[in-house]
Amino acid sequence: MELTFAAATDIGRQRMHNEDNFLIDKRLRLFLVADGMGGHAAGEVASSIAVHEIRDAVNKSRDLIDRYRAEHPAVQAYEILQVLEHAIQTACGAIHSRAQTETDKRGMGTTATVLLIAGLGDKLHGFIAHVGDSRVYLARQSQCHMLTEDHSLMNELIRRGKLTRDQIEQSPYKQYRNAVTRAVGVYSSVEVDTFDFDILPGDRFLLCTDGLYGYLSEAALPTTLADGEIKDVPQKLIDLANSGGGHDNITAVVVRVNGEAATTDPHATDISLKLEVLKGLPMFQFLSYKELVRVSSIAKLLDPEAGHVVFSEGQPGDAMYVVVNGAVKLSKAGTQVGELTKGQHFGEMSLVDRSVRSLTAAATADTRLLVMQRKDFYDLVRREPQAAVKMLWRFVTVLSSRLRRTTADLQEALVALHGAPQAGHAPGAPDVDQTLDIDPEPRRREPSDEPPS
Repeated sequence: MELTFAAATDIGRQRMHNEDNFLIDKRLRLFLVADGMGGHAAGEVASSIAVHEIRDAVNKSRDLIDRYRAEHPAVQAYEILQVLEHAIQTACGAIHSRAQTETDKRGMGTTATVLLIAGLGDKLHGFIAHVGDSRVYLARQSQCHMLTEDHSLMNELIRRGKLTRDQIEQSPYKQYRNAVTRAVGVYSSVEVDTFDFDILPGDRFLLCTDGLYGYLSEAALPTTLADGEIKDVPQKLIDLANSGGGHDNITAVVVRVNGEAATTDPHATDISLKLEVLKGLPMFQFLSYKELVRVSSIAKLLDPEAGHVVFSEGQPGDAMYVVVNGAVKLSKAGTQVGELTKGQHFGEMSLVDRSVRSLTAAATADTRLLVMQRKDFYDLVRREPQAAVKMLWRFVTVLSSRLRRTTADLQEALVALHGAPQAGHAPGAPDVDQTLDIDPEPRRREPSDEPPS
């Protein structure tokens, strides 16, 4: 897969100077936008320092990135993310130090949104590091997905349920719509959002500052990014923003991954397959596409042949499995207790505890499985608290549903064994509630299927 790219920036129609900066490094395949703030040209200084410091810091780790591109087994994706985070922290320190020595630049800062593309041939991987309210959009298969989250006051109010997007224009907080909750350089360090994801042929990316995305139609963006010569696309986007008022500086960096979106390439097919499988699982029901992309990056495909034992009873559990194709037999002490087919999952308790396997799982035909390791799941939960709440909430609701079914089955079995209970209980018949230490028919209102906000 080959990359093509283009960028442009504009002062807009209401500002006196341009505090935006961008960077494209063809050799590193590094793309960056920065929207400075601070007044007295301090914002322009901050964004300029950011793009140069980030580029230089990434370039110092070029050998590591090259080894990842060569699929060197010793280089992991998290190491590349650490490179990007370190690069932004380096820029943060440099901007803050400059502001301390020049009083007219005190408090200056900038957003920084970085996309690095690594890998070789048809196996490309994307890495994003992000601070502030600039954005990265992904246009994939005629749909648009925002891959970053705004670190802004307005978005924080929306996230906490204090405001909806439709209420922004009438809100008393409207005057603070440009206020960011994180910026590079205001303090000596900053919290950086990072994540990595697989790239498909036909993917198109837009990195932009807030002077542009306020005028964008996300529904039309996939077509806009795909049409015409790529060198013309950034200017078309800038013209769109200026025609809408151009309230701020406008910067756009456009990247195209050449190739057909519908492809028979095995790697691309596997990426699409993982996303489709995850979308169909109850545990991931409430995740956004961006969050599904993040989960997909930690899921692997496994192809056991007929008769292959996936795991054995008594072994430590360390992964959850989903049957993509084929079938898996579950047995205990040599006796089959069930068979799972396409779309069904097993071993999910291993994601939350370290207990041993209670069953043996073996493929009964040539089978394809989606595998998620506990350690990778834990890492994702720590890095993505909002997605973690959604996943764990669904995990609890699925388990509680199973527990109610099990309780009902046991109650029926006890009734069949001891007969229908009379008033009180038949002599010698155990109290089902006491036996199970749970209430098979909860007296309180059922919790909502919606995850907590």
